[in-house]
Amino acid sequence: MLYNRFYINGEWLEPREHSLKDIVNPATETVLGQVALGSPADIDRAVSAAAKAFESWSVTTIKERMALLDRIINCFNRRIDEMAEAISAEMGAPMNMARNSQAPMGTAHLEVARNVLGSFDFDETLDGSHVFREPVGVCGFITPWNWPVNQIACKVAPALACGCTMVLKPSELAPLSAQLFAEILHEAGVPAGVFNMVHGDGPVAGARLSTHPNVDMLSLTGSTRAGALVSKAAADTVKRVVLELGGKSANIILDDADFEQAVAEGAAVCFNNAGQSCNSPSRMLVPKELHDKAVEIAAKTANATVVGLPQDENTQVGPLSNAAQFNKVQSMIEEAIRQGTHLSAGGLGRPAGLEKGFFAKPTVFSNVSNDMMIAQEEVFGPVLAIIPYNDEEDAIKIANDSSYGLAGYVQSGNLKRARSVAKKLRAGTIFLNGNNYDANAPFGGYKQSGNGREWGSFGFHDFLEIKGVVGFHPQQ
Repeated sequence: MLYNRFYINGEWLEPREHSLKDIVNPATETVLGQVALGSPADIDRAVSAAAKAFESWSVTTIKERMALLDRIINCFNRRIDEMAEAISAEMGAPMNMARNSQAPMGTAHLEVARNVLGSFDFDETLDGSHVFREPVGVCGFITPWNWPVNQIACKVAPALACGCTMVLKPSELAPLSAQLFAEILHEAGVPAGVFNMVHGDGPVAGARLSTHPNVDMLSLTGSTRAGALVSKAAADTVKRVVLELGGKSANIILDDADFEQAVAEGAAVCFNNAGQSCNSPSRMLVPKELHDKAVEIAAKTANATVVGLPQDENTQVGPLSNAAQFNKVQSMIEEAIRQGTHLSAGGLGRPAGLEKGFFAKPTVFSNVSNDMMIAQEEVFGPVLAIIPYNDEEDAIKIANDSSYGLAGYVQSGNLKRARSVAKKLRAGTIFLNGNNYDANAPFGGYKQSGNGREWGSFGFHDFLEIKGVVGFHPQQ
């Protein structure tokens, strides 16, 4: 596979200048192919195409945009098996997860955007004045490798629906799904220049997208460190910046929950996607008197989790997505052990029988204090920290004692009680009693987990400017 062309102005064009980067299969450490890393000149060309296309696309009708989204959905669904295979190959998701979760998220966001568009109010009257919601302009998208098509679709779909044009810079570590996504949009007949894609890395292509004076809005999903760099880079042009960043989400298991089920499921969700989900419930908060029981259940879950090759239907957890992430996770486990944190399952090294690939052991640390490194820093691997609490008030205090605020989880046998706790958590999305997905609900964070919201109707707002016309008097 050689991806040495960029999708600009409706065509696959040779880069102005570039270097090549190997695409590595994380399960085998073999090279799948190479991807070109674009230059600032390539970003400039894509932004120019998007700016020109904005003139016509921004004034299309809702009916025209709905028809385009319908065509994209049809094309995407026809190629969804290819999408699952691409995601599994590039970032290591088990095939059953790639087929059942990763790839279908693309369809979900496209369908939700199409449905929201049909009833969204782009203008309203306030007494004698009128408010218009107009497309923000040219949007730059920087997307990650952990949920690649999910993060592309949840930006591209609402941007198209709102009448924006865009330049996508997908992760250079997971370019296969992005390449396929661009092919799907081309096949669906997206007008030239409305959607553009340039492969590249953060320090070059991402930096140029962040500073470009003709990019009106920048949306990044990535680490908190990357979000801070992008915000600083974008400041001089005063563009809108929307960030979905890291997390260290607390899973509060209350004393009236079905304890064994809640602990086992909480651990499994933490290990899902090899722990590489920004909303992973990586801090499990349990009543102090039930701590040892929770450790026993979580360790049993970790030890029973099948880590293996993505193609094996029995595999529950695949490899970490790249060598750098593998090394980071190993380093953080090692540091936690060095600090004296109690290791109850897993630990350093690969699971038995896996000598190659970026595989990590599902790991459980117990009797963790919330001020420990493993409780405060995002590992982005299959690592669970179990923290005991004294009472409900203490659990809420511990959950909120974090620089992050992306998600939270509450397990209780009393839904009213779970709702009450959820209201007190400082996080953007709270999942109650095992519910962990709704493409219509807002997704985004408090504090250093970012700003703005994606998904559903909430995902439209950051792509719209608000214009008030005073004295409009529509009745006259």
